[in-house]
Amino acid sequence: MSDPNLLSVRCYGDLACFTRPEFKVERISYEVPTPSAARGLLEAIFWKPEFRYRIERIKILNPIRHFSIWRNEINKPQSDSSAKSWAKAEGVGGYFADDDRAQRHTLALRDVAYIIEARIHLKPHAHANVAKYNDQLRRRVRRGQCHHQPYFGTREFTAFFEEPSGDETPIDRTDDLGIMLYDVEFNEIPKGNLNYYRQDDQGRRVVSGNAQPRFFVARLDHGVLPVPAQPLQ
Repeated sequence: MSDPNLLSVRCYGDLACFTRPEFKVERISYEVPTPSAARGLLEAIFWKPEFRYRIERIKILNPIRHFSIWRNEINKPQSDSSAKSWAKAEGVGGYFADDDRAQRHTLALRDVAYIIEARIHLKPHAHANVAKYNDQLRRRVRRGQCHHQPYFGTREFTAFFEEPSGDETPIDRTDDLGIMLYDVEFNEIPKGNLNYYRQDDQGRRVVSGNAQPRFFVARLDHGVLPVPAQPLQ
């Protein structure tokens, strides 16, 4: 008997890159989407503040194939405050990307296809039944509707989606993938704790340091990545 609360979405695309954080500026992709990347793809299709997706497993449908590219990127992060400071800098008059450019390597994936299986977990302030949101997601997948175009890791790697046909078979590969990013947890900031704030270039107080990455031990079992309910502590 099928589980009515288990959601399945088939997604595919030409290119993908799910960056491993241990490689710093070089973009080296995991062999499979991270749970947070899968959740982001589902949220691009359908999102409401009343619930959160819990990814249960990710199935790899196509053989894992890599490709390598070099890209020109800038070194300094861009922000509104830094742009204003560049505009006011005497004798500069702006920002020149040619003076701040570096060539970086990307090892990404190509010809990818996955099935994402997830459940909707309601938040305390939700009043509707979970079946309502399940049906809304399934209708949007069936019609090809989305809030914004989903992507695989980076926005230039477009992802397409559809309902699974039911006869898809994961690849026959079992492997240890090491420590994988589970999600980024945003903790509530304690009132009056100034350790969570910093000053920006304009002297304004902004939130800093409340995002905590969480990881889990990833293992591919015959082409299926099971996702635990809780990350490593």
